Amino acid sequence: MAGKVYLIGAGPGDPGLITVRGLGILQRADVVVHDRLVDSRLLEQAASEAEMVYVGKGRGRRAMEQEAISDLLVGRASQDRVVARLKGGDPFVFGRGGEEALALAKAGVPFEVVPGVTSAVAAPAYAGIPVTHRGMATSFTVVSGSEDPSKDGSSVDWARLAKAGGTLVVLMGWSSLEPITEALALGGMDRDTPAALVQWGTEPHQRSVTGTLGNIAARARDAGLAPPVAMVFGPVVELRREIRWSEARPLFGKRIIVTRSRSQASVLSNMLAEAGAYPMELPTIRTVPPEDYSELDRAIRSLSGYDWAVLTSANGVDALFGRMTALGLDSRALGGVKVAAIGPATAQALTRYGIRADLVPGQYVAESVVAEMERRGVTGARVLLARADIGRKALPEGLSRLGAAVDDVTAYRTVAPEDARQRADELLAKDTPDLITFTSSSTVTNLMALLDGDTSLVRELPSACIGPITADTARERGLRVEIEAQEYTVPGLVRAITEHYS
Repeated sequence: MAGKVYLIGAGPGDPGLITVRGLGILQRADVVVHDRLVDSRLLEQAASEAEMVYVGKGRGRRAMEQEAISDLLVGRASQDRVVARLKGGDPFVFGRGGEEALALAKAGVPFEVVPGVTSAVAAPAYAGIPVTHRGMATSFTVVSGSEDPSKDGSSVDWARLAKAGGTLVVLMGWSSLEPITEALALGGMDRDTPAALVQWGTEPHQRSVTGTLGNIAARARDAGLAPPVAMVFGPVVELRREIRWSEARPLFGKRIIVTRSRSQASVLSNMLAEAGAYPMELPTIRTVPPEDYSELDRAIRSLSGYDWAVLTSANGVDALFGRMTALGLDSRALGGVKVAAIGPATAQALTRYGIRADLVPGQYVAESVVAEMERRGVTGARVLLARADIGRKALPEGLSRLGAAVDDVTAYRTVAPEDARQRADELLAKDTPDLITFTSSSTVTNLMALLDGDTSLVRELPSACIGPITADTARERGLRVEIEAQEYTVPGLVRAITEHYS
């Protein structure tokens, strides 16, 4: 049988904490069976054709009973399919992974266990609390708090745990928080023992509340915490004052909408996440081929007749070289042609095809390209401008005024993704973003087209723009521009956002 099930620990929340092994299996799986707490950004790593099956469980509600989940895994694997069973944290730490493994073994289905990072360690770590520390805690205990300690026949010996020393971590105990703290106190734990509760540990919307065994329940209720929550009891909690790191990042907790195309959004999203933000991807553009390749093909076949080729985006670079490959050509076709790139990202894209840009202006806008080419002299030169179908006129008109013969050719088109309006409604109407980012005028234009020109959902939402051209477009559309990058690149945009909030 070719089918196989992988019981994968998806980690505690942060999608970057899945293991390399787990991610590799997820990306090639035919079926992905996932729990409630698996981050949506991690699920996006699955193959586009993979079957996605939600089997999440929460207190008082569940999408599928455990026996049915086990039957599902057996059934899909029996169809010769590779199944990635994504479980929050580690599959064998309160994840019922053992039950699923037993069911697979009984059915004779091949399976593999891929351990994951448990929230018992990761949630405290992201709150700045090491579960062990020399001189303070040489051991730690992890216990499930899903049972009410006050009920008869509890399987957890809270009195013994209260006297065990070291660090005590309680998972899944939110609904029994008061009975747990009272049971520990009655068992002999000092009511002044430092305590912390970490909600949504490792996620950008993580929240932490500290106190003591005696007051942590009241503080948590006052703060409005809700599950999932990891509880930590012990002297190590006090170390948070000095080594709190995740929540100290400059963009921690900021919910920032990223409007780049899906293929390019990850760079900006990852940089924002590194600074502590929660990136919310809303692709407003998607690149597609020209409706007719004849004009681009004609230009490519006569590349040797051009003096300059001007590229204004990484998308333009990929589109041009992709079509060259289709026509049986490679970078040698540009052997006698000077190449201009509007900025470093475009220049970097050229290097993937063995081309070093001859010109990259100091400011990454069309006007700077024109000024630099004027300094070099382009009167009488033939210039190929390969770019999107909706590019600004400033570049071809500026070069034409200098006496250049410009062929402004469509290398690709930008259109709105099919699900963009639904996604826009979800993020703008239901969620509460702090900021929206725009990396080009087309991202602004397409967003407003998606909203049918109605600015009510975004009028009061602060926006951050990659440069003055994009910012002007946003203002013209009635948007509130609060941040404008001085360096017109994605790193420059992130830097401007970080400085703004700092």
